[in-house]
Amino acid sequence: MRHLRGWSLLAVAWLLWSGAEAEARLCGLGRFRRCPVECCQPCGDYCQTRVCCGPCYQTVREVVWDRVECVEQRTVYDRCVTQVPVTCQRTVFDTCWRDECYTVCKPVYQTCYKTVCYTVRVPHYHKCYKTVCCKIRKPVYHTCYKDVCCTICKPVYHTCWRDECYTVRRPCYHTCYRDVCCTAYQLVPQTCYKDVCYTVCKPVQYTQCVPVCCGEWKIVKQVVPQTCCHSGGCDDCCCPCPPQVVCCRVWCPKIVYQQVCCTRYETEVRTCRVPYTVCCRVPYTVHKKVPYTVCTWTCQTCTRRVPYTTCTLCRQTIHKRVPYTVCTWQECCVTRQVPYCTCTWTCETRTKCVPYTVCHMTTQVCTRKVPYCVPRTVCETRYVCQVHCVPRTICVKTCKCVPRIVCKQVPVCCCHDQCLDACAAPACAAPPAQHQQAPPSDSYAPPVAPAPLPSDTPANPLPQPNPPAPMGDSPVPPPAAP
Repeated sequence: MRHLRGWSLLAVAWLLWSGAEAEARLCGLGRFRRCPVECCQPCGDYCQTRVCCGPCYQTVREVVWDRVECVEQRTVYDRCVTQVPVTCQRTVFDTCWRDECYTVCKPVYQTCYKTVCYTVRVPHYHKCYKTVCCKIRKPVYHTCYKDVCCTICKPVYHTCWRDECYTVRRPCYHTCYRDVCCTAYQLVPQTCYKDVCYTVCKPVQYTQCVPVCCGEWKIVKQVVPQTCCHSGGCDDCCCPCPPQVVCCRVWCPKIVYQQVCCTRYETEVRTCRVPYTVCCRVPYTVHKKVPYTVCTWTCQTCTRRVPYTTCTLCRQTIHKRVPYTVCTWQECCVTRQVPYCTCTWTCETRTKCVPYTVCHMTTQVCTRKVPYCVPRTVCETRYVCQVHCVPRTICVKTCKCVPRIVCKQVPVCCCHDQCLDACAAPACAAPPAQHQQAPPSDSYAPPVAPAPLPSDTPANPLPQPNPPAPMGDSPVPPPAAP
């Protein structure tokens, strides 16, 4: 309601200050452009009229806009996307391979050798000697002696003795005893038992079938051919004789299986309790006397003879032979053999094998794979997105402005009877056409109270402001000031 009152006040102010055409009422607050000049002339003493006027009230109807909330149903369209399968055909090219023969010329390289003769010069070196005579200077050294007198200082040493006193600290040792408590350990034997596993070999009797080699002697008759020799004359002649039957014994081996009793030893683990002795150390307290040594020092003065050596220098003149060397140079001729080399060149013919390459082309047929494309049609299904709108109804709360007429009392200016007689006629009645003319813009007429309207005739309401826009819509801007 505060907003509605604010809008109403703004609209009234705009109408009062605007230059639009308006009727002359509301205590003369508006302009009187529609009133004739004769009606707006002063009809008496203005000051007297001002004094005799009193307060009056007039019923005015005012339109008030009330905001009402209402629920409306609106249709909203939701955008849905559906996957629609579409079957289409497309051409797919498959790559195939075919064998293609082609001929190439392939070079074949072969290395051959040929014999080439060439001449080289070979140096030959010979070592020769030549005799060379040269003069050399040879040093000759001689040792000579000369007498030299010199004075030397010869030390003479003497040993002397002197008495020296010194103090000696001698230790004196005394043996004392003190009682000491110490802990000794006594070994106490204790017999324990433990389980010991040992292995025993146990004989087991079983029967086994063993092959035994045996045989027997058999008498076999054999026919032995014989040859008879007759000696007569010079030559011996041999002639065949009737065979002879010989009986001999032959051993025929055979294998016989016999049941033999065998014994095998199986190991068996047994357990026995074996005693063992454990020595435990039992502590006990022992009192014993422990000797200790006390050392005291005593000072004693002693005298000893200390030797010392004195040295005196004695001058002495001596003669001695000093050797010196004298060098003389002697020239002599020396013959020596000097080696030198001589070089002679000889030409030799040599042979070498020089490699060279021979190339010849060979024809070769090769096969290669050549790709080519084979088209084929493939049917495939694709999914296409189709967009369609799905309507749905929603309830929306909106606010509407509903007009309502309110009657209220507005104060107006009223005068006494003399004033009413002068102003009984309506000041703003429509003038005739010939007398209607616009007053000058700079003229001003005093306000005249309008005649009261009958109760059954509705007063001409003020132009109402635009109703406020419902919620959700853009608001209407306020009117601009003139």
